[in-house]
Amino acid sequence: MGFTERTIEAVTHGRYLVDARGAESPVLAGFHGYAESAEIQIERLQAIAGAAPCIIVSIQGLHRFYRGRFTEVVASWMTRQDRETAIEDNTIYVKKVIETVAKEHSANSKRVLAGFSQGVAMAFRCAAGYGRPIDGVIALGGDVPPELDPSALSRIRTVCLARGKRDELYTAEKLAADESRLRAAGVSVQVVSFDAGHEWTAEFSQVAAQYLQSIL
Repeated sequence: MGFTERTIEAVTHGRYLVDARGAESPVLAGFHGYAESAEIQIERLQAIAGAAPCIIVSIQGLHRFYRGRFTEVVASWMTRQDRETAIEDNTIYVKKVIETVAKEHSANSKRVLAGFSQGVAMAFRCAAGYGRPIDGVIALGGDVPPELDPSALSRIRTVCLARGKRDELYTAEKLAADESRLRAAGVSVQVVSFDAGHEWTAEFSQVAAQYLQSIL
């Protein structure tokens, strides 16, 4: 029996966490990896903010599910299904979150985005579609989205592009290709490799903190 597949717009609510101890400061917004939560990412953001005052916002993916036997609620950003629609929904969502937080806490003009694994693509998509240049992107263990052309990537001023040396998901070849794309778009790139797998470590937090301080 045949059928027609269609989509329809629906209103939903996203969840985000805010640490606004650095009121009137830059916004540092973060995106967690697959099957993680906003709580995990905000701890990473707090670790890298360090002595640099920031308004920290950790944004959780819209698609929530249980991990394990119905104990922990986690989220993802998208799947292959209706990918283009999900990209549009997510981009609108995260921009609205960042601008709402910035207004509520009198942020200055600087914006830095930080993503891990699946959240890296969200960081780059948000940076490319934000409407004005983004000061920095911290990207660990995830690809630069293939649909972003040099014009879109050129809206990012600097990028800290990183991987663990034992990361089998985000390989050295992928990192090299992403570095080339970013440099070709005129983006200043700091490449970092450290002794780890597909994970965010304390060592990387120190590197990311130094990068953050250098651009703020």
